[in-house]
Amino acid sequence: MLREKTKNKSVLVVGAGLVGTLEACFMAKRGYQVHLYEYRPDIRTLEHVPGRSINLAMSLRGRTGLKAIGVEDKVIRDHGIPMYGRMIHNTDGSTRPIPYNKDGKCIYSVGRRFVNEVLLTKAEEYPNLNIHFTHKLTTCRLDKGEATFVNTVSGEQVTRRADLVIGCDGAYSNVRKSMMRQPFFNYTQNYIPHGYMELCIPPTPEGGFAMPANYLHIWPRGQFMMIALPNQDCSWTVTLFMPFPAFEGLSTPELLLSYFKTHYPDAIPLIGREKLIKDFFANEALPMIYVKCSPYHVGSTGLLMGDAAHAMVPFYGQGMNCGMEDCVVLDELLDQYKDDFATVLPAYSAKRNPDAEAIVDLALYNYIEMRDLVNSRAFLLRRKFDDLLSTIMPKYWLPLYTMVTFTRTPYHKCISRKKWQDRVVKHILSVVGMAGVAAGVFLAKSDPLHVLSCSHLSQLPALLSRTWVAATSLSITRK
Repeated sequence: MLREKTKNKSVLVVGAGLVGTLEACFMAKRGYQVHLYEYRPDIRTLEHVPGRSINLAMSLRGRTGLKAIGVEDKVIRDHGIPMYGRMIHNTDGSTRPIPYNKDGKCIYSVGRRFVNEVLLTKAEEYPNLNIHFTHKLTTCRLDKGEATFVNTVSGEQVTRRADLVIGCDGAYSNVRKSMMRQPFFNYTQNYIPHGYMELCIPPTPEGGFAMPANYLHIWPRGQFMMIALPNQDCSWTVTLFMPFPAFEGLSTPELLLSYFKTHYPDAIPLIGREKLIKDFFANEALPMIYVKCSPYHVGSTGLLMGDAAHAMVPFYGQGMNCGMEDCVVLDELLDQYKDDFATVLPAYSAKRNPDAEAIVDLALYNYIEMRDLVNSRAFLLRRKFDDLLSTIMPKYWLPLYTMVTFTRTPYHKCISRKKWQDRVVKHILSVVGMAGVAAGVFLAKSDPLHVLSCSHLSQLPALLSRTWVAATSLSITRK
């Protein structure tokens, strides 16, 4: 019956990256006639794919989208490398692991290109889905469901109309530019003052991993950091993050080596002295941008998804996961409202925008955590405390990272629950502090010769018990 409702409707998707191709598959699966347009050639035919290549950290939200179209097993089984936590590298060369989750759950390091190729191959299986490579969007009238493209090879121009145009064309979206002419469309973009550069740790001479493979490795250094994610060929994609002036200051091989000897001494033999120099000066530091806008739709004929709607910095590993979850959320709303675009699109904007803006903010916060807080004793103690409470009260207490990465709890609810947890912790510390003062007064007023007597000590457990009850009572009364 659903097929009858959708087979005569058409959907045009702009951008055949991860989110665009996944969304095209979702819509084709529902029975729509789908046209997917991409500016680049088919990446499966290219030796090198232009654009960013920061590895993907696949978690539950992204996996849910892949599972819905039947490719999760191929991506995870054939390509994913499990990462069970962060491996922290200290300046003295020592390392220490910080597990992501007390239950041993993991995220997966996967290559962006591989996932994109799997999705494109899956898209070709749908007879009602047509892919048009080397087509550049020139004009777009979302209120009319109309878009014009030029074939960058032949120069031919084509205009296509559809019941729905979906912009999945990235952080610098041309579809979004056309929405900026619509009244009441809000848009902001910001560059952070830090850039990134990709380097590489090669496999060992024996062809293995040069570091423990099942971790995201981090060299946190306060105002800057370096990370490394494992690749399937046993190499590591290394990403250096720091302020642009710091990049500019490393203008000679001598300065570069001196910098690494000071901050990342153990990385020099891993990368290789000559390779480090060669790769660093062959590349350039690239900017990072985050985007917020609303609403995501125009009437019943236009929609933004993925980075086009909510580009974010890469520090929570949720950019791709959030974009793929966009596809799941839209599919759920199409089920709920029986494919009525006039109802679905406003509902999607209302539901998804608070979550998208929340994860954009969380991604910025996590940069501070990764480069600085992971070395803080208070941060590590709070992690242990969160794990303890989640063991005692699993229905009421989950650490923020667990909620974001291993559940589909809406992002904005993850933040509100984290704020509530912070209030609970503050109250617990206050009550425990008062209990400590009370215990001190109790002991001070006791006869020193009888402090250790059972009659006096028997009062302390009751005091501590009342303290715990007062503290934990807060945990079952969430606002």
